Amino acid sequence: MLIVLISYLILQANGQERSALIKENVAIFYPKDFSAEKHLPSFTLEEEPAEIGALPNNWVIKAEFGSIGEKSTAYIRTEPNTDFYGTGEVTGDLIRNGTTRTLWNTDNWRYRKERGQRLYQSHPWILAVRDDGSAYGIISDNTWRQEISIGDGISIISDGPPFRVIIIEGSSTEEVMKELTDLIGKMPLPPLWSLGFQQSRYSYFPQSRVNEIADTFRIKKLPCDVIWMDIHYMDEYRVFTYSPKDFPHPEKVNQYLHDNGFKSIWMIDPGVKKEEGYSIYNSGTEQDVWVKDKEGNNYVGDVWPGAVVYPDFTQPKTAKWWGDLYKDFMATGIDGVWNDMNEPSDFDGPDGSMPIDNIHMGGDGIQKDIHARYHNVYGMLMVKASREGIQKANPDKRPFVLTRSNFLGGHKYAATWTGDNESSMEHLRVSIPMSINLGLSGQPFSGPDIGGFSINPTPELYAHWIAMTPFYPFARVHSEVGTVGHEPWAFGKEIEDVARTALERRYRLLPYIYTLFREASVTGMPVMRPAFLADIEELTFMRKEQEAFMLGGDLFIVPKWSEQPMTPGWEEEDSQIGEDIVEPEEPDKGKTALQWRSISIVGEDSRNDPYQPDILIRPGAILPLGNLIQSTADYSVDDISLIVSLDENNKASGVLYHDAGDGYDYKNGEYALISFEAEKNGNTIEIKKSTIEGNMNIEFKNVNINVVFDNEIVNGNYKFSREVIKMKL
Repeated sequence: MLIVLISYLILQANGQERSALIKENVAIFYPKDFSAEKHLPSFTLEEEPAEIGALPNNWVIKAEFGSIGEKSTAYIRTEPNTDFYGTGEVTGDLIRNGTTRTLWNTDNWRYRKERGQRLYQSHPWILAVRDDGSAYGIISDNTWRQEISIGDGISIISDGPPFRVIIIEGSSTEEVMKELTDLIGKMPLPPLWSLGFQQSRYSYFPQSRVNEIADTFRIKKLPCDVIWMDIHYMDEYRVFTYSPKDFPHPEKVNQYLHDNGFKSIWMIDPGVKKEEGYSIYNSGTEQDVWVKDKEGNNYVGDVWPGAVVYPDFTQPKTAKWWGDLYKDFMATGIDGVWNDMNEPSDFDGPDGSMPIDNIHMGGDGIQKDIHARYHNVYGMLMVKASREGIQKANPDKRPFVLTRSNFLGGHKYAATWTGDNESSMEHLRVSIPMSINLGLSGQPFSGPDIGGFSINPTPELYAHWIAMTPFYPFARVHSEVGTVGHEPWAFGKEIEDVARTALERRYRLLPYIYTLFREASVTGMPVMRPAFLADIEELTFMRKEQEAFMLGGDLFIVPKWSEQPMTPGWEEEDSQIGEDIVEPEEPDKGKTALQWRSISIVGEDSRNDPYQPDILIRPGAILPLGNLIQSTADYSVDDISLIVSLDENNKASGVLYHDAGDGYDYKNGEYALISFEAEKNGNTIEIKKSTIEGNMNIEFKNVNINVVFDNEIVNGNYKFSREVIKMKL
């Protein structure tokens, strides 16, 4: 840190703008009067970048710096016919052209403040896609409040001191995303169970109600992996405590869930009740871990417990103290943790948070400074401390943390959801571009409150929303206290059947979804992707699509509520797997030489189903599917299905990733990344299996194969003999 400070003090003394390459296709731009003490260490970058050379003369996209009054600015001149994405978690269209977004983490119930243009997280990142498919990305390496406007150029206006900008150039969106996550870090591979369906409510209590919810899922054969506990499990909302009335034996709740194939996730907020005699308050006060007001006193805010104090996570001693609190908490059998209200929320504070002149003490390279500097990273620092504490408490398990507030780069510590939405068709629709833009901002593990958090959904709305469950990276139903139940059976048998089909689709897709999460952890590519990645030849047309989308690189998802989706070309199939598809009204749009085909996952007929989205498979893809199971406790790849979609050359390929589903043995090679390749020659299709990476040996006991080609399906059950299956037509 000392070397970094000396380097930039010299830069500051020179008072000159500066640019340089930090990688072959990544440039960094400094304004004059850049202050290392006001911006470093970076909370976004994994490590401080080193310069490798001068900026080439032909470098096109550059940052220009200035000021408006007391505010510092950066301006990036852009090119015509470019579409912009990213800027993280805000409402609105997928394309960010013509928008202004304020990055200031805000508790925003039902997205009512500023029409959802300022929400719980800040991602100072912009992805630009040109007509030819090449792309570039812009990082504003700045934690202070800032406003990003995208018009003829990109204007960034910050309340803080002059800040640096990093620009990535790439030949494709994929290349830019890889470079982004090389800079800000990759998401660690999550536990397999966290990819299953999850049921939550504010709140399920007493503990007998939790058992009842779990029992009903199993009785009705509705697949589910996780039940969530909101704040009503606590003793008068004191964090790290349990209500003696409603949850006298939390360890029994967790054991009951485990015995029935469920995991449990429990909420922890940052606000600690200010109460003498409360052990958490006492120990924190003794170690002096609280955020200070401008006078140097412990700042007192107001949240669920009433008067609260807030941990100052900029201090290393606070992070350790907080992390250590999880040892006894996790010992009751808790599987995951939910950090909420961490913008931080303060019911009586200015704009619903603490004053910007509060003081954070810092330490270990983090500077002492005002809350205005650290507000946007408060939630990220909290979940970092939580994750480290949980990992220390359970060193043999992969941690799972969910956070409401975060910052660019915080995906390394926690999954996220899009906050307190409402049960409306508008919020269902906007959940797609919100989730996609989070993925394009480096956060692959996200999703909305399925069904809507606030207000009662109609049965039809709930059916449309629960039908989307298979395709959100994070798949959780959650609802507000006082609303009707949002469980799959709450709206009658017809809607329950819709939910069952959706959940069964999710669980059959798990081998593919888990493989996508592994890909995200290695390459940084999102799990949920924009439609334009389906067809680079139709980029200009497809990049406007924000209702239909891709799940990974091989599936294209078309919701039933989508209005004239801009789909790639799709072929009609007439079989138990393929489904007839109505061509788009403008058949030339989205047409390519390769035709995407509609497929069935659990025998459903989405052609005649008013709720289940159509699933289209890419020509040339092989899709691995699992068995119908009730939770990931029964997950296995001993028996799998492969849907083979031959391309115009009668070939197809796909991959399957498998490991223990939890723990870290995969880091020592205990996994298998398996390749499948298919080719049709004459009246025979040959399917080969080979292990690309890993030491884990997988013996497929039964393989159900469905080959889609030439308007028909050939299927059958096989075993790999010497790694090859030969199918006679």
